[in-house]
Amino acid sequence: MDHTSFLERWFRRAALSVIIVFFMFPIFWIVLMSLQTNETILRSPPSMSFAPTLDNYMAILAGRLDSNVASMGIDFVNNLMNSIILSVCSVAVALALGVPAAYAFARHKFRGSEDIAFTLLSFRFAPPLLVLLPLTLYFQEIGLADTYLGLVWVYQLICLPLILWIVRGYFEDISPDIEYAYRIAGHSWFSTFRKIALPLAGPGIAAAGLLAFIFAWNNFIFALVLASADKQPVTVGALAFVTASGIQYGQIAAAIVLSIAPTLALALWAQRYLVEGLSLGAVKG
Repeated sequence: MDHTSFLERWFRRAALSVIIVFFMFPIFWIVLMSLQTNETILRSPPSMSFAPTLDNYMAILAGRLDSNVASMGIDFVNNLMNSIILSVCSVAVALALGVPAAYAFARHKFRGSEDIAFTLLSFRFAPPLLVLLPLTLYFQEIGLADTYLGLVWVYQLICLPLILWIVRGYFEDISPDIEYAYRIAGHSWFSTFRKIALPLAGPGIAAAGLLAFIFAWNNFIFALVLASADKQPVTVGALAFVTASGIQYGQIAAAIVLSIAPTLALALWAQRYLVEGLSLGAVKG
């Protein structure tokens, strides 16, 4: 029995190690590339032996794109700030709208409620190119073209359905009897929602917010079409590293490291809420 238990533990650890290596190796390789020059990266055969350098990071932070031909000016730091502004504001608006809506759908069933909820979710399934043309024309008419407000509005197609459905499932897992007992004590509906429902749904809300932030951060097509260079996020700004003289792999790798650092730090900080929220607040049909 003990021998079998030892084999099971060894197998689980080995399987976990393989999974960790499988998912972490691309990040490890990108970090190594960011510490090499373009010539070192492109040499054949590739070698793990090289002299690390921070020139790629220094060039990006200085707003300079170095190539074999010449140096060009880029504003990747501004792209990084745009990503932070757009993602944070989009998730904040989606939480402010989606959490009360999720609670209403979970607690107040009425005819057509499922149809309305599914219609909101269907916005997440719509191909971006299907809505970009009418949105571009509409935004030009009302003056929201090439503005942060317009981009945050469009990002709700990404964030709001995700938050609505995840948080709704979590609210449905909370027993209504707890809220009824609090209401019987003379408390209002809003007080019950704020002091009972929200704290109990905290992990689910944190998980939904984190996932929405990652989806908003990684969006490419909306910002590419609806924003000019000074308002584009890192996903679009990375195109500047592909030049006529070639692809600057070292600086692209450094830009990737800088762009994933905020989302990685946020995910590590909120991983407890993410696991708990997704396991207890599963999406229900």
